[in-house]
Amino acid sequence: MTGQTTERQGLARRLWWYVREFTGETAYERYAERLRREHPGCPVPTRREFERRRMEETYGDPNRMHYRGCC
Repeated sequence: MTGQTTERQGLARRLWWYVREFTGETAYERYAERLRREHPGCPVPTRREFERRRMEETYGDPNRMHYRGCC
């Protein structure tokens, strides 16, 4: 029974990782880690600031050259 429990936990962990990667949930963690590593003196934005900037870049001004928003 313990082997099945461990196997299920491993499967659940891998599934959770995949869902987080697929939905972009880990984008902030990866960005903050890279910013701290490559630019140690720069302030790290909060998650809210990061998400706001990311949404602005995606759905911001439709007249920009690289507009990736809807429609």
